Amino acid sequence: MTNWTVRVAAAAGSPLNREYNAEMISRYWGRPTNDAEIDSYERDEQDHDVPVFLVLSLDGNDVGCLGMRFLSGDVGELTRMFVRESLRGRGGASALLVAMEAEAVRHGVTALRLDTRKDLVEARSLYAKHGFTEIARYNDAEYADHWFEKRLTSAHHAAMS
Repeated sequence: MTNWTVRVAAAAGSPLNREYNAEMISRYWGRPTNDAEIDSYERDEQDHDVPVFLVLSLDGNDVGCLGMRFLSGDVGELTRMFVRESLRGRGGASALLVAMEAEAVRHGVTALRLDTRKDLVEARSLYAKHGFTEIARYNDAEYADHWFEKRLTSAHHAAMS
């Protein structure tokens, strides 16, 4: 059993954002990326609006992250789900999702949405395992192929209290 620690942190300046961006670029294009390409993406294309940002740690080392922004009303949107490759499959992403659901409830969110790409098969499996269901497109994200939602029910809210 791995003992994960999840804490709220600031998204701005987190080195985990850069690791996430590097992986997303490399996986999308099917080739390694470089600093100039990551810099360009971070400057020009990345949505910087991530008011809730969680950092996953193991033995004092930051190894993953998950962000949430607020859409209209009481809907939150997950973004930047990332766990370092060497630590995947050990429950870190699940720890992040559970912690973010608790944060969402604290912020009055009753539904979480997210978009993802077709090449991120393991992410889609993770979201389904945690009760997210595929929905119709809700945004115009350029690289998204799949959209998911999870309703945070009153029973879920009570369990988080």
